[in-house]
Amino acid sequence: MEAPLVGGVRVRQGGGQIVRLRRGASLTDLAEKIGVEPASLVQVLFNLGEMVTATQSVADETLQVLGTELNYNIEVVSPEDEDRELLESFDLDFGEDAGDEDDLEARPPAVTVMGHVDHGKTKLLDALRLANVVATETGGITQAIGAYQVETQVEGHDRKITFIDTPGHEAFTAMRARGAKSTDIAVLVVAADDGVMPQTIEALNHARAADVPIVVAVNKVDKETADPTKVRGQLTEFGLVAEEYGGDTMFIDVSATARTGLDELLEAIVLTADAALDLRANPDMPAQGLAIEAHLDKGRGPVATVLIHRGTLRIGDSIVSGSAHGRVRAMINDQGENVTEAPPSMPVQVLGLTSVPGAGDNFLVVDDDRKARQIADKRESRMRAAAQAVGSRRKTLDQLFEQLEKGETQELLLILKGDGAGSVEALEDALSKIDVGEEVSLRVIDRGVGAITETNVSLAAASKAVIIGFNVRPTAHAAQMADRENVDMRFYSVIYSAIDEIEAALKGMLKPIYEEKILGRAEIRELFRSSKFGTIAGCMVTSGILRRNAKARLIRDGVVLSETAVASLRREKDDVTEVREGFECGTTLRNFSDIKSGDVIETYEMVEKPRD
Repeated sequence: MEAPLVGGVRVRQGGGQIVRLRRGASLTDLAEKIGVEPASLVQVLFNLGEMVTATQSVADETLQVLGTELNYNIEVVSPEDEDRELLESFDLDFGEDAGDEDDLEARPPAVTVMGHVDHGKTKLLDALRLANVVATETGGITQAIGAYQVETQVEGHDRKITFIDTPGHEAFTAMRARGAKSTDIAVLVVAADDGVMPQTIEALNHARAADVPIVVAVNKVDKETADPTKVRGQLTEFGLVAEEYGGDTMFIDVSATARTGLDELLEAIVLTADAALDLRANPDMPAQGLAIEAHLDKGRGPVATVLIHRGTLRIGDSIVSGSAHGRVRAMINDQGENVTEAPPSMPVQVLGLTSVPGAGDNFLVVDDDRKARQIADKRESRMRAAAQAVGSRRKTLDQLFEQLEKGETQELLLILKGDGAGSVEALEDALSKIDVGEEVSLRVIDRGVGAITETNVSLAAASKAVIIGFNVRPTAHAAQMADRENVDMRFYSVIYSAIDEIEAALKGMLKPIYEEKILGRAEIRELFRSSKFGTIAGCMVTSGILRRNAKARLIRDGVVLSETAVASLRREKDDVTEVREGFECGTTLRNFSDIKSGDVIETYEMVEKPRD
């Protein structure tokens, strides 16, 4: 029996059969699964008004449309499911404690410090760990995730707490969200003199989305304008009710500068952890955790700040984190000391990876380097395909015809390089949200961690892209090459400066909008014939001005007869550039002489209209 025709092409239909495809799969991948030629699928999509090649990564929606057309139920495997299936194929299980109940031991709580910019989060941590982090920050805002461990005494027992400091500026929403998901408790810092602000609510929503208990630190209570009661009242509106008001959220008044209330805050965190959470992990299993930040160090190579969730990480372990892999050569704790092992909930910087992992990538210890490399390679190819599917600018035939008619829309291409994976991700996320209309778009074609290299410059030269360096500089050869190739490189140390400048650049690419501005009107009173100039109109300017070479329209009985321009303008025997209201003049119109007494000449100009 012959296969049925679909969109004019003979393709075998699936009868509702389920087909599982990875994110960013190509038509060739689908063709192999359903046993047809890739070319026939290309033809079907073309007939549906979609132009896709056989090997191109295809967006999820396109795969779904194609599946519906062919009567297949296409399931696009989520990145999380795909990663779990990948690890299962290597007999690995991420996220589960190995062993029995007896193998589990108590671990310190991991705490995310969140809140509005400049409400004192880093100063609070600074006071807790007696180190000066704030002094090293650009623009007074935290622009990378730092993890620190402090010790306190609660009810006579020594207890450790791991803190993660997340940036407070709005551009770091993605980093804050990840910070909340990687920890057990969220400390919401609110300035007593400033109250609840937009990013305070944003941080609160992230903590709730991560389903973690919240402790509120009301900071800056030493200021004269401080009003801690107001903060408690404001947060009540958002469902955080203080214990003294009959709720279940602990509010602690603190001052980072005066160093008051710090012990009470640490005790509140430990008590909240003990009451609401069962924080235990198996320290004897192969280590698993999260890379909360990563950067490329000039002397040490790729450096990842990791938070151990379970197991113990040791020198010499083979690890894989995202698409990066390697062997642990050294571990450095938050005090800058070398350590040989890291138990659960301990943050350490790890050296020995072959590349920089993404901020938020999970990491785990595997049996050997070969297995780590295989997992990393498969993840990298999967991530590349998924990125191509998301970034591929599919054009339907209708869109293509529209753009041919009105001219291609302008696009600003960017290459992002930063000092840390989290910073690059946050910058890309913020830039992607800039919206200046449909005429101009922005696309990041490459991103990475470390100095700007010759490879980045050659890609920028080939694609006419702008290179954005965030806390990084180009190598000497890259700088020379950029100068030679005339590649535009911009450098920033504060993220919102980059956002403002890119937004201004996008607005500058917009075609100007013009609006008509009426200059004046003149009534034709008399006509003169000239062998040299043709018909000359004797006019009286009734309003505004009549200007030589200005755009003009001839109006007769309220109807526009011609769109033209003022060719010449004379007063008595002198040529003039303009004639004002109340004066008489003689004029001729460009390429138009069918004028009569009583006609009106209206002059105007097109002026650029400022955009909102």
